[in-house]
Amino acid sequence: MSADFYYTIEVIINGLMTGVLYSLVALGFVLIFKASGVFNYAQGVMALFAALTLVGLQNGQIPFAPLINSVFGTNISTFGWTLPTIVAIVLALGVMVLFAYLVERYILHHLVGQDPIILFMATIGLSYFMEGFGDLMWGADIKKLDVGLPQGGNVWLETATEGWADGFYGFYIDNLDIWATFIAVILVIGLMIFSQYTKTGRALRAVADDNQAAMSVGISLRAIWVIVWSLAGFVALVAGTMWGAKSGVQFSLSLIALKALPVLMLGGFTSIPGAIVGGMIIGVGEKLFEYSVGPMIGGATENWFAYVLALLFLVFRPQGLFGEKIIERV
Repeated sequence: MSADFYYTIEVIINGLMTGVLYSLVALGFVLIFKASGVFNYAQGVMALFAALTLVGLQNGQIPFAPLINSVFGTNISTFGWTLPTIVAIVLALGVMVLFAYLVERYILHHLVGQDPIILFMATIGLSYFMEGFGDLMWGADIKKLDVGLPQGGNVWLETATEGWADGFYGFYIDNLDIWATFIAVILVIGLMIFSQYTKTGRALRAVADDNQAAMSVGISLRAIWVIVWSLAGFVALVAGTMWGAKSGVQFSLSLIALKALPVLMLGGFTSIPGAIVGGMIIGVGEKLFEYSVGPMIGGATENWFAYVLALLFLVFRPQGLFGEKIIERV
């Protein structure tokens, strides 16, 4: 085998790893859309806010310290202590559950029965509010997130595969991507088991099929919405943690939601497995295209390849690979 062959395999593996990170963000969209028919524009900002909260709690940062310093002329920043990572993660998850309750109590509760476009516009407003609130609460500076996961190339794998071909120096696979893949697999399996085999999961599917019928048999729509937004908040926390550990916690982190859109268009808006498969296709496709075609057309194809592929799917299969075909009777 030639070195080019092994480098192509390396590109595919790294594409799969990147696709998993895209899928983590897409899962939050799928969960909320399946249960309520709402396309949650704020999912990317939820990942940002969860990561900001985790870093702030880890470092013992005083919430709203920038605002307090600006108003009162003080110079405070931290409490002077730090929290263990696992404690900070649990507290950050609690914040996201509280956020889910507040969203249902003050937004969704008042919009029951409204057109989907109304709910979509509400999530747009929610995203801008959360982004500004996160800025006030934790500050806008770039933060380093360390949750104890190893980073950098896997030395063992690189050493073991070095010299397989002339000019091939071994597979370079980032340890953090390996861990992210493992965590994503566990998360997806857990969500699928929860959806298929638990009473609450069946209630979520019932609300997704027909919320009026679900309410008529005693299923609380308000409770279901709190649960599904809490689950989406948990997924956002995992995604924000992985992306934040990889590239730092900064406000551009919210833009990862834009990369999740092609994933949803490929996999389907209502399929958890579809979110994973769609992420893999996007991740591998953009890496391979950049590796093979990018040098011939000037590079930077990763910025637009996913959207072109999604456009093709919208033309020929708008429901995606795993989505349900929508049939409207007139």
